[in-house]
Amino acid sequence: MQQFIFGVLTLFSFGFFAFNLRKIAQNIHMGLPLDRSDRKAERWRTMLLVALGQKKMFTRPIPALLHLALYAAFVITQIELIEILVDGISGSHRFFQNGLGGFYTFMISFIEVLSVLAFIGTIAFLARRNMLKLPRLNMKELAGWPTQDANLILVFELILISFIFTMNGADEVLQRYAGTSNGFAISSWLGPILFEGKSTYTLHVLEQIGWWGHIVMVYTFMNYLPYSKHLHIFMAFPNTYYSKLEPKGQFTNMQSVTNEVKLMLDPNADPYAATATDAAPSRFGAKDVNDLTWKNLMDAYSCTECGRCTSACPANTTGKLLSPRKIMMDTRDRMVELGDFKRKNGQDAEDGKSLLGSYITEEELWACTSCNACVQECPVNIDPLSIIMDLRRFLVMEESKVPTELTGMLTNIENNGAPWQFAPTERMNWANEE
Repeated sequence: MQQFIFGVLTLFSFGFFAFNLRKIAQNIHMGLPLDRSDRKAERWRTMLLVALGQKKMFTRPIPALLHLALYAAFVITQIELIEILVDGISGSHRFFQNGLGGFYTFMISFIEVLSVLAFIGTIAFLARRNMLKLPRLNMKELAGWPTQDANLILVFELILISFIFTMNGADEVLQRYAGTSNGFAISSWLGPILFEGKSTYTLHVLEQIGWWGHIVMVYTFMNYLPYSKHLHIFMAFPNTYYSKLEPKGQFTNMQSVTNEVKLMLDPNADPYAATATDAAPSRFGAKDVNDLTWKNLMDAYSCTECGRCTSACPANTTGKLLSPRKIMMDTRDRMVELGDFKRKNGQDAEDGKSLLGSYITEEELWACTSCNACVQECPVNIDPLSIIMDLRRFLVMEESKVPTELTGMLTNIENNGAPWQFAPTERMNWANEE
């Protein structure tokens, strides 16, 4: 019966996870095409250094070390999860223990040590958010669900670790009753402290509670991820692989606009020689998420809401409305909303909302200085600036909405070829002054 229940639970958990992954993929594919298939060796290197090696995290050593403890525990404990899956399907107990011998003891001991470090890191992260109240973790865009989400996942981690040591600790005492010992690094002394003297029946129950609790928490965590910022655990790898490799200050040009400018500047150009690839786009810039590229949308799903981008943003630091983290959170929320609406009402259906206006205001966009500090700071190479620039491009080219401060400058550039209100023939007058 236990094997049957385990099988049903496993199939349901992986099936529901696959269902949610499919929705995520559909949402990302709402974005416009973008070719990121070049420079594969450099992309693999970037992914290994930034996603796997967490290179950019270590600009802030203390949170980096705490995060590394949780990250390493998450990755390495999947080895133990393999055994739990085998035991659940076959009905065995510690399937690999006899075959691997001392190496098995080393691996479980290593997992236990990492679990203790992860427990310490989890407590520290809870304290940083709720007791120390670090400014970047308590900004207004995190009010409500984002804060609850961050705390909930940390509580999940504590519960999961508790189940691991309940399972291993009770099993250790059972082994001692039989005259042997598992010899695991932590549970070999923690188990007797917690469970010594309890009956064999009670220990069996505790061991099963730990075992079932462990797998249930893993499945709960797995199916919670698609609704949480912690989806970055998976998304960080493809997101860093498809990072923008060009210099940060290099912006994209719209080919249709570039072609038009060339026609205007080249007296020998044939205006009737346009090809199918030169067709005007349906929209200049971006108003909604389906005007952004698929990489922009993948960025939104990869956001950890850590706030490093916002804490480095000079506009935010000086009190302006812009928060690069909010830009990414708004993009993700709008993408999920629009994706669900289209799946329910058809791909051509419109809900009357848009990313620009319904989620992000013009004031936020024009506060950006395009300095790329947010891009530099992001631990997983997210590019909020590209979204900001496309939204601003729409405002300028589609709606002719430009702040008054910029209108004069643009007029001067158009008329004088420079931002200043002087004719080109007068530029050197200052040199003639005595």
